[in-house]
Amino acid sequence: MVTRGFAGKAGNFDQSMRLPPGQHVVADFPVLTAGPTPRIKTEDWSFTLKDGIRPVKSWNWTEFNALPQTRMTRDIHCVTTWSKFDTAWEGVLVDDILGDAGIEPPTGFTFAHSYDGYTTNVPTADLVVGKAMVALRYEGKPIPPDHGGPSRLLVPHLYFWKSAKWINGLQFTQKDELGFWELRGYHRYGDPWREQRYTND
Repeated sequence: MVTRGFAGKAGNFDQSMRLPPGQHVVADFPVLTAGPTPRIKTEDWSFTLKDGIRPVKSWNWTEFNALPQTRMTRDIHCVTTWSKFDTAWEGVLVDDILGDAGIEPPTGFTFAHSYDGYTTNVPTADLVVGKAMVALRYEGKPIPPDHGGPSRLLVPHLYFWKSAKWINGLQFTQKDELGFWELRGYHRYGDPWREQRYTND
């Protein structure tokens, strides 16, 4: 049961006001990955929340899908300059993951982990208060593996490399540790409206 809804910007809103600098709109959904696409069966899937190295709580697929579900429609922006408007997602808000674990965010820094070994850093403030979710469905259907299924992080207000595909955990850290692309020259934060594509942007 979907318990909350968030609407994106109106479809007839001036496109130029929705498009960050240096971006162009696409109708398709390009597939970009750092390596081979993993194929994770839902019966083998799990998600773990950690405070440092200490596991706080883990969920299997059935348990995670029993958490409150939220719909979110947002524009998304890739660092490779494409943007896609009005993408529709369903999943579990990070707020509801924390709520089910019975904790408040213990630090200001979060590290996302994926099944393929991919990592990315996101400030905790950018994951809470309805800003981000672990998405389980796209356009009303299970997320295809090429787009990060069965689950991916969705942080739509940052460049899309922050929305880690095949996510299997969030880890709170004491400092802002750099992830896969950040260690390879991408910006630490990645705000598309400030064109924070690379380290010195």
